[in-house]
Amino acid sequence: MMNKYKIVLGLFLLFVFLTGMQAQRASSLRINEVLVINQDNFTDDYGKKHPWIEIYNSSPGTVDIGGCYLTTDINNPRMYPVPKGDVLTKIKPRQHIIFWADNKPSRGTFHLNFTLDPEKPNFIALFNSDGRTLIDSVTVPAGQRVDVSYGLVQDGWDQKRLKEELQLNSLYKGGDKLWVYYDGTVPAGMSRAREVTPSSNNVILDSNEKVENFKENDRIGITMTITAMSVVFIALIILYMVFKYVGNMAVGLSRKRAMKASGLSKEQAKEIASESGEIYAAIAMAIYEATESVHDDENTVLTIKNVARNYSPWSSKIYTLRELPKK
Repeated sequence: MMNKYKIVLGLFLLFVFLTGMQAQRASSLRINEVLVINQDNFTDDYGKKHPWIEIYNSSPGTVDIGGCYLTTDINNPRMYPVPKGDVLTKIKPRQHIIFWADNKPSRGTFHLNFTLDPEKPNFIALFNSDGRTLIDSVTVPAGQRVDVSYGLVQDGWDQKRLKEELQLNSLYKGGDKLWVYYDGTVPAGMSRAREVTPSSNNVILDSNEKVENFKENDRIGITMTITAMSVVFIALIILYMVFKYVGNMAVGLSRKRAMKASGLSKEQAKEIASESGEIYAAIAMAIYEATESVHDDENTVLTIKNVARNYSPWSSKIYTLRELPKK
Protein backbone atom coordinates (compact mmCIF):
# COMPACT_ATOMS: atom_id res chain seq x y z
CA MET A 1 0.00 0.00 0.00
CA MET A 2 2.81 2.39 0.90
CA ASN A 3 4.51 1.78 -2.45
CA LYS A 4 1.25 2.65 -4.20
CA TYR A 5 1.01 5.96 -2.34
CA LYS A 6 4.63 6.77 -3.14
CA ILE A 7 4.10 6.09 -6.84
CA VAL A 8 0.99 8.31 -6.99
CA LEU A 9 2.75 11.12 -5.13
CA GLY A 10 5.81 10.82 -7.35
CA LEU A 11 3.74 10.99 -10.54
CA PHE A 12 1.88 14.04 -9.23
CA LEU A 13 5.11 15.88 -8.37
CA LEU A 14 6.58 14.95 -11.75
CA PHE A 15 3.49 16.32 -13.52
CA VAL A 16 3.71 19.62 -11.59
CA PHE A 17 7.42 19.92 -12.33
CA LEU A 18 7.05 19.24 -16.04
CA THR A 19 4.09 21.62 -16.29
CA GLY A 20 6.10 24.40 -14.65
CA MET A 21 9.07 23.73 -16.91
CA GLN A 22 6.86 23.77 -20.00
CA ALA A 23 5.43 27.13 -18.96
CA GLN A 24 8.94 28.64 -18.85
CA ARG A 25 10.38 27.15 -22.03
CA ALA A 26 11.21 29.20 -25.14
CA SER A 27 8.22 27.63 -26.89
CA SER A 28 6.02 30.25 -25.20
CA LEU A 29 7.74 33.10 -27.09
CA ARG A 30 5.84 34.82 -29.90
CA ILE A 31 6.74 37.21 -32.70
CA ASN A 32 4.31 39.92 -31.65
CA GLU A 33 4.78 43.02 -33.82
CA VAL A 34 6.98 44.09 -36.74
CA LEU A 35 7.74 47.55 -38.15
CA VAL A 36 9.44 47.49 -41.55
CA ILE A 37 9.69 51.21 -42.45
CA ASN A 38 10.73 53.25 -39.43
CA GLN A 39 10.78 56.89 -40.39
CA ASP A 40 9.43 58.71 -37.36
CA ASN A 41 8.99 55.97 -34.76
CA PHE A 42 10.98 54.28 -32.03
CA THR A 43 14.75 54.90 -31.88
CA ASP A 44 17.41 52.44 -30.75
CA ASP A 45 20.06 52.97 -28.06
CA TYR A 46 22.20 54.85 -30.63
CA GLY A 47 19.41 57.26 -31.49
CA LYS A 48 18.90 55.66 -34.91
CA LYS A 49 15.66 54.54 -36.56
CA HIS A 50 15.63 51.04 -38.03
CA PRO A 51 13.11 48.24 -38.63
CA TRP A 52 12.33 46.36 -35.45
CA ILE A 53 10.88 43.01 -34.36
CA GLU A 54 9.03 42.65 -31.06
CA ILE A 55 9.11 39.33 -29.16
CA TYR A 56 6.50 38.59 -26.50
CA ASN A 57 6.65 36.12 -23.59
CA SER A 58 3.18 34.57 -23.26
CA SER A 59 4.06 32.33 -20.30
CA PRO A 60 3.59 33.03 -16.56
CA GLY A 61 7.33 32.57 -15.97
CA THR A 62 10.49 34.36 -17.06
CA VAL A 63 11.97 33.00 -20.31
CA ASP A 64 15.53 33.55 -21.52
CA ILE A 65 15.67 34.01 -25.28
CA GLY A 66 19.46 33.76 -25.17
CA GLY A 67 20.68 30.90 -27.34
CA CYS A 68 17.68 31.05 -29.69
CA TYR A 69 17.91 32.12 -33.34
CA LEU A 70 16.20 34.76 -35.48
CA THR A 71 16.24 34.46 -39.24
CA THR A 72 14.63 35.62 -42.48
CA ASP A 73 15.58 32.43 -44.35
CA ILE A 74 13.91 29.12 -43.54
CA ASN A 75 16.92 27.32 -45.03
CA ASN A 76 19.28 29.18 -42.70
CA PRO A 77 17.64 28.91 -39.28
CA ARG A 78 20.80 29.96 -37.42
CA MET A 79 21.21 33.28 -39.17
CA TYR A 80 21.35 35.34 -35.97
CA PRO A 81 22.15 33.56 -32.68
CA VAL A 82 20.91 35.58 -29.72
CA PRO A 83 23.94 35.85 -27.38
CA LYS A 84 23.83 33.99 -24.08
CA GLY A 85 24.71 35.48 -20.71
CA ASP A 86 23.02 38.85 -21.23
CA VAL A 87 20.62 39.53 -18.36
CA LEU A 88 18.47 41.63 -20.69
CA THR A 89 17.56 38.57 -22.78
CA LYS A 90 15.48 37.28 -19.86
CA ILE A 91 11.91 38.25 -20.72
CA LYS A 92 9.60 38.61 -17.73
CA PRO A 93 6.06 37.15 -17.79
CA ARG A 94 3.74 38.90 -20.29
CA GLN A 95 6.51 41.31 -21.30
CA HIS A 96 8.26 42.27 -24.56
CA ILE A 97 11.72 42.93 -26.00
CA ILE A 98 12.75 44.65 -29.24
CA PHE A 99 15.32 43.46 -31.80
CA TRP A 100 16.63 45.98 -34.34
CA ALA A 101 16.92 44.72 -37.92
CA ASP A 102 19.76 47.12 -38.81
CA ASN A 103 22.35 44.60 -40.05
CA LYS A 104 24.79 45.87 -37.39
CA PRO A 105 25.26 43.07 -34.85
CA SER A 106 28.42 44.72 -33.50
CA ARG A 107 26.21 47.29 -31.76
CA GLY A 108 24.93 44.81 -29.19
CA THR A 109 22.78 41.85 -28.34
CA PHE A 110 19.58 43.29 -29.78
CA HIS A 111 21.01 44.41 -33.13
CA LEU A 112 20.47 41.75 -35.80
CA ASN A 113 22.76 40.80 -38.67
CA PHE A 114 20.01 41.30 -41.24
CA THR A 115 17.46 43.94 -42.21
CA LEU A 116 13.95 43.97 -43.68
CA ASP A 117 13.07 44.82 -47.29
CA PRO A 118 10.08 47.23 -47.61
CA GLU A 119 9.49 46.20 -51.24
CA LYS A 120 9.18 42.44 -50.70
CA PRO A 121 7.43 40.05 -48.31
CA ASN A 122 9.58 39.49 -45.22
CA PHE A 123 9.62 36.03 -43.69
CA ILE A 124 10.71 36.14 -40.03
CA ALA A 125 11.19 33.06 -37.87
CA LEU A 126 12.28 32.30 -34.31
CA PHE A 127 14.07 28.98 -33.75
CA ASN A 128 14.90 27.22 -30.50
CA SER A 129 18.44 26.79 -29.21
CA ASP A 130 18.89 23.54 -31.14
CA GLY A 131 18.65 25.47 -34.41
CA ARG A 132 15.99 23.07 -35.76
CA THR A 133 12.82 23.52 -33.71
CA LEU A 134 10.63 26.32 -35.07
CA ILE A 135 9.03 28.31 -32.24
CA ASP A 136 7.14 30.93 -34.25
CA SER A 137 7.13 32.57 -37.68
CA VAL A 138 5.32 35.21 -39.70
CA THR A 139 5.44 36.56 -43.24
CA VAL A 140 5.01 40.33 -43.32
CA PRO A 141 3.31 41.28 -46.62
CA ALA A 142 5.05 43.49 -49.15
CA GLY A 143 4.10 47.14 -49.54
CA GLN A 144 4.35 48.15 -45.90
CA ARG A 145 3.52 51.77 -45.10
CA VAL A 146 5.71 54.25 -43.26
CA ASP A 147 5.50 53.97 -39.47
CA VAL A 148 2.70 51.39 -39.69
CA SER A 149 3.42 48.15 -37.88
CA TYR A 150 2.10 44.64 -38.53
CA GLY A 151 1.20 42.76 -35.37
CA LEU A 152 -0.98 40.26 -33.59
CA VAL A 153 -4.51 41.38 -32.81
CA GLN A 154 -3.78 40.61 -29.14
CA ASP A 155 -0.43 39.97 -27.45
CA GLY A 156 0.79 36.40 -27.86
CA TRP A 157 -2.36 35.05 -29.49
CA ASP A 158 -2.39 32.26 -32.06
CA GLN A 159 -5.12 31.10 -34.44
CA LYS A 160 -6.54 28.69 -31.86
CA ARG A 161 -6.81 31.38 -29.21
CA LEU A 162 -8.53 33.76 -31.64
CA LYS A 163 -11.04 31.08 -32.62
CA GLU A 164 -11.87 30.40 -28.97
CA GLU A 165 -12.42 34.10 -28.33
CA LEU A 166 -14.75 34.45 -31.30
CA GLN A 167 -16.79 31.45 -30.14
CA LEU A 168 -17.03 32.36 -26.46
CA ASN A 169 -17.19 36.15 -26.54
CA SER A 170 -19.97 37.56 -28.68
CA LEU A 171 -18.89 41.13 -27.83
CA TYR A 172 -15.32 40.73 -29.08
CA LYS A 173 -14.59 43.65 -31.46
CA GLY A 174 -11.07 42.71 -32.57
CA GLY A 175 -12.20 41.09 -35.80
CA ASP A 176 -11.50 37.66 -37.24
CA LYS A 177 -7.91 38.30 -38.41
CA LEU A 178 -4.94 37.24 -36.31
CA TRP A 179 -2.51 39.80 -37.82
CA VAL A 180 -3.61 43.41 -38.32
CA TYR A 181 -2.09 46.79 -39.18
CA TYR A 182 -1.47 49.31 -36.40
CA ASP A 183 -1.98 52.52 -38.35
CA GLY A 184 -3.76 54.75 -35.84
CA THR A 185 -7.29 54.04 -37.10
CA VAL A 186 -10.20 53.10 -34.85
CA PRO A 187 -11.75 49.77 -35.89
CA ALA A 188 -15.53 49.46 -35.89
CA GLY A 189 -16.89 48.76 -32.43
CA MET A 190 -13.67 49.69 -30.63
CA SER A 191 -13.10 52.82 -28.55
CA ARG A 192 -9.34 53.04 -29.05
CA ALA A 193 -7.18 53.42 -32.15
CA ARG A 194 -4.68 50.77 -33.16
CA GLU A 195 -1.39 52.55 -32.53
CA VAL A 196 2.16 51.33 -33.03
CA THR A 197 3.26 50.05 -29.62
CA PRO A 198 6.93 49.03 -29.52
CA SER A 199 7.84 47.12 -26.36
CA SER A 200 4.28 47.49 -25.08
CA ASN A 201 0.87 45.83 -25.31
CA ASN A 202 -0.60 45.79 -28.81
CA VAL A 203 -4.01 46.75 -27.47
CA ILE A 204 -4.48 48.90 -24.38
CA LEU A 205 -7.75 47.75 -22.85
CA ASP A 206 -9.96 50.19 -20.96
CA SER A 207 -12.62 47.55 -20.26
CA ASN A 208 -12.92 43.80 -19.96
CA GLU A 209 -15.01 42.45 -22.83
CA LYS A 210 -15.72 39.20 -20.99
CA VAL A 211 -17.09 41.12 -18.01
CA GLU A 212 -19.23 43.23 -20.31
CA ASN A 213 -20.50 40.08 -22.02
CA PHE A 214 -21.34 38.56 -18.65
CA LYS A 215 -23.26 41.69 -17.65
CA GLU A 216 -25.19 41.60 -20.90
CA ASN A 217 -26.27 37.96 -20.52
CA ASP A 218 -26.70 37.85 -16.73
CA ARG A 219 -28.24 41.11 -15.64
CA ILE A 220 -29.79 39.74 -12.42
CA GLY A 221 -26.71 37.75 -11.39
CA ILE A 222 -28.28 34.30 -11.13
CA THR A 223 -25.55 32.63 -13.16
CA MET A 224 -22.85 34.31 -11.09
CA THR A 225 -24.51 33.17 -7.85
CA ILE A 226 -24.89 29.57 -9.03
CA THR A 227 -21.32 29.52 -10.30
CA ALA A 228 -19.92 30.93 -7.05
CA MET A 229 -21.89 28.52 -4.86
CA SER A 230 -20.92 25.59 -7.07
CA VAL A 231 -17.26 26.48 -6.73
CA VAL A 232 -17.57 26.68 -2.94
CA PHE A 233 -19.41 23.36 -2.58
CA ILE A 234 -17.09 21.56 -5.00
CA ALA A 235 -14.11 22.88 -3.04
CA LEU A 236 -15.63 21.63 0.22
CA ILE A 237 -16.33 18.20 -1.28
CA ILE A 238 -12.76 17.97 -2.54
CA LEU A 239 -11.42 18.96 0.88
CA TYR A 240 -13.65 16.37 2.57
CA MET A 241 -12.39 13.64 0.24
CA VAL A 242 -8.77 14.68 0.73
CA PHE A 243 -9.02 14.76 4.54
CA LYS A 244 -10.92 11.47 4.59
CA TYR A 245 -8.32 9.82 2.38
CA VAL A 246 -5.43 11.18 4.44
CA GLY A 247 -7.16 10.16 7.67
CA ASN A 248 -7.78 6.60 6.49
CA MET A 249 -4.20 6.38 5.32
CA ALA A 250 -2.93 7.59 8.71
CA VAL A 251 -5.14 5.08 10.58
CA GLY A 252 -3.90 2.30 8.33
CA LEU A 253 -0.29 3.21 8.99
CA SER A 254 -0.93 3.35 12.75
CA ARG A 255 -2.49 -0.12 12.67
CA LYS A 256 0.43 -1.50 10.74
CA ARG A 257 2.90 -0.09 13.25
CA ALA A 258 0.85 -1.49 16.17
CA MET A 259 0.67 -4.93 14.53
CA LYS A 260 4.38 -4.89 13.90
CA ALA A 261 5.14 -3.88 17.48
CA SER A 262 2.88 -6.58 18.96
CA GLY A 263 3.95 -9.25 16.49
CA LEU A 264 0.44 -9.91 15.23
CA SER A 265 -0.26 -11.11 11.75
CA LYS A 266 -2.87 -9.52 9.48
CA GLU A 267 -5.26 -12.42 10.01
CA GLN A 268 -4.91 -12.23 13.81
CA ALA A 269 -5.57 -8.51 13.77
CA LYS A 270 -8.71 -9.07 11.71
CA GLU A 271 -9.97 -11.64 14.23
CA ILE A 272 -9.42 -9.24 17.10
CA ALA A 273 -11.09 -6.39 15.25
CA SER A 274 -14.09 -8.58 14.40
CA GLU A 275 -14.99 -9.19 18.07
CA SER A 276 -18.03 -7.24 19.28
CA GLY A 277 -18.00 -4.63 22.04
CA GLU A 278 -20.21 -6.77 24.27
CA ILE A 279 -17.44 -9.35 24.58
CA TYR A 280 -14.93 -6.77 25.76
CA ALA A 281 -17.51 -5.35 28.20
CA ALA A 282 -18.13 -8.84 29.63
CA ILE A 283 -14.39 -9.43 30.05
CA ALA A 284 -13.99 -6.09 31.85
CA MET A 285 -16.86 -6.91 34.24
CA ALA A 286 -15.42 -10.34 34.97
CA ILE A 287 -12.03 -8.84 35.81
CA TYR A 288 -13.70 -6.31 38.12
CA GLU A 289 -15.73 -8.99 39.94
CA ALA A 290 -12.67 -11.21 40.30
CA THR A 291 -10.55 -8.45 41.83
CA GLU A 292 -13.26 -6.90 44.02
CA SER A 293 -12.52 -9.25 46.95
CA VAL A 294 -8.97 -7.98 47.33
CA HIS A 295 -10.25 -4.51 48.30
CA ASP A 296 -11.66 -3.52 51.69
CA ASP A 297 -15.17 -2.27 52.24
CA GLU A 298 -14.06 1.31 51.93
CA ASN A 299 -12.55 0.99 48.50
CA THR A 300 -14.84 3.75 47.25
CA VAL A 301 -14.16 6.12 50.16
CA LEU A 302 -11.81 9.04 49.63
CA THR A 303 -9.42 9.35 52.62
CA ILE A 304 -7.55 12.57 53.24
CA LYS A 305 -4.38 12.26 55.32
CA ASN A 306 -2.51 15.04 56.95
CA VAL A 307 0.99 15.39 55.66
CA ALA A 308 3.64 16.80 57.97
CA ARG A 309 5.79 19.41 56.31
CA ASN A 310 9.37 19.89 57.41
CA TYR A 311 9.59 23.23 55.63
CA SER A 312 7.62 26.41 55.41
CA PRO A 313 5.97 27.58 52.22
CA TRP A 314 7.21 30.79 50.69
CA SER A 315 4.09 32.59 51.86
CA SER A 316 4.42 31.48 55.47
CA LYS A 317 3.96 34.21 58.04
CA ILE A 318 7.17 33.31 59.83
CA TYR A 319 9.09 35.08 57.08
CA THR A 320 7.22 38.29 57.76
CA LEU A 321 7.84 38.34 61.58
CA ARG A 322 10.98 39.60 63.26
CA GLU A 323 12.38 38.37 66.53
CA LEU A 324 12.58 40.90 69.25
CA PRO A 325 16.14 41.73 70.26
CA LYS A 326 17.25 40.11 73.48
CA LYS A 327 18.33 42.41 76.29
